[in-house]
Amino acid sequence: MPHATTRDDVRIYFEEAGQGTPIIFLHEFAADYTNWEPQMRYFSRGHRCITYSARGYTPSDVPAGEVYTYEHFYTDALAVLDHLKIERAHLVGLSMGAYSSLQIGLNAPQRALSMTLAGVGSGSEIENLDNWRKQCRANAEQFETLGSAEVAKFTREAPSRIPFLVKDPRGHADFYAALARHDSRGSANTMRGFQGGRPSIFAMTDAIKKAATPALIICGDEDDPCIGASLFLKKHLPAAGLAMFPKSGHVLNLEEPALFNETVERFVTLVEAGRWPVRDPRSLAAH
Repeated sequence: MPHATTRDDVRIYFEEAGQGTPIIFLHEFAADYTNWEPQMRYFSRGHRCITYSARGYTPSDVPAGEVYTYEHFYTDALAVLDHLKIERAHLVGLSMGAYSSLQIGLNAPQRALSMTLAGVGSGSEIENLDNWRKQCRANAEQFETLGSAEVAKFTREAPSRIPFLVKDPRGHADFYAALARHDSRGSANTMRGFQGGRPSIFAMTDAIKKAATPALIICGDEDDPCIGASLFLKKHLPAAGLAMFPKSGHVLNLEEPALFNETVERFVTLVEAGRWPVRDPRSLAAH
């Protein structure tokens, strides 16, 4: 099985398909590498596509200890690119993966051709940040005491997950059956370290204003926890566009795969043609 090794010796499982300019897909908390299959099949027709499971998600390693910070997660994506000798790639992330994509755009912009930030920013509201972190710790304990199968029953009924159920009951059932098989230790560690420990997007305004990487923000209009953060990023990222999917929730790449693929493909095509400009050059004065 192909693995990349991170700077702290964690093995990250990946798969790749196709040839051309690289695209790397970064999954959300409830997903793993398999949930990008519709995109791997579509985009590999014209690009070199990579998908991987984050640390804590088999068949990647599930390390013990406090090694699940947001820094670990975004540098793990870079470790996969390093292993494949890829200098720059389009980043396509959903939720947790979108946050990691943003961090690459902020901290290692030379590695990003573009960043697609889908379903980004839940838990970022400053006024609710303490409650969010408390809930993440409680969720971590649920994974440890109840196991992934029981927690999946609660997660699938969250408001932002219901549109997926309404549109595609079979896909929704498959998605949460996969979540039920996740390693509960890895999920608990990720919930406690990454989800409950990452800085709020709203606390990174100065850095975001300097990030010149072409960005596409995608949000479902029924994904309430992500709407505010998506609008914030559209306002402050200098080269950002915003796509709002109607009557859509959180799992956008599976809930609306055709629309998602079309939207991202158009974005990537414009970026590669040099037709996705920075909105206001003055915002880059301090970059």
